[in-house]
Amino acid sequence: MISIPPVTLNDGTELAQLGLGTYNLRGPEGVDAIAAAIDSGYRLLDSAVNYENEAEVGEAVRRSGIRDELIVTTKVPGRDHGYEQTLASAAGSLERLGLDRIDLYLIHWPNPSVDRYVDTWRAMIELRERGTVRSIGVSNFTEPMLARLIDETGVTPAVNQVELHPYFPQAKLRAFHAAHGIRTESWSPLARRSELLTEPVLAEVAEAHGVTPTQVVLRWHTELGSTPIPKSAHPERQRENADVFGFTLTNDEVAAISGLERGRLWDGDPDTHEEM
Repeated sequence: MISIPPVTLNDGTELAQLGLGTYNLRGPEGVDAIAAAIDSGYRLLDSAVNYENEAEVGEAVRRSGIRDELIVTTKVPGRDHGYEQTLASAAGSLERLGLDRIDLYLIHWPNPSVDRYVDTWRAMIELRERGTVRSIGVSNFTEPMLARLIDETGVTPAVNQVELHPYFPQAKLRAFHAAHGIRTESWSPLARRSELLTEPVLAEVAEAHGVTPTQVVLRWHTELGSTPIPKSAHPERQRENADVFGFTLTNDEVAAISGLERGRLWDGDPDTHEEM
């Protein structure tokens, strides 16, 4: 079994340095895939209401028999923004998960035109105080949005999960996170549906370390201080993705990989993109 080391969040809880994305892992096959990842050593599971697989995640957690070792993440969808709506949304997520707590609860998208993410955040603070939720954070938030949450509530998110990969390293946002003790999480860490893994620089670094280009990219994330959450339904690929803590990249290698920057790959600008 692969050991994935933890980091300590700003609320004193621990988060694994690499997790499993579960988008599109549904039905019995989805449960089997998530259970296989847990058996391989994954302890951080990333889900969301809009992934429509909270029940599958919960079933895999129960099957594992190690509930207290696992960090189950889910997210508030845009249609549930607002104080009372968020309280109800969390109750629905717990029911579908079949669990007695959510370990990491995130606002999925800020949806600024709706302008209810501060009210949503206040509800999440209440859920944490009740013990319904262990840690609270956000996803796809910009620096001004994070600053607004902190200024208006006095509570800093533990995590901000954002699009992050070598084509979009997000250096400025990561610096803001570091200055405020916010852990960065990377969604689409391998830049899905792109040519990233065929980049010559990744092949060169992979050869130097005797690993794969995929492992180089995921190690690059951890070297930046971000938790990547690659998604795979295949046990062999899951193990490959998680086995990135036995080597380190040089500063020059990290810089060369970051030098692939070209910007966002999808229409995911938090100032304009919204999801319900």
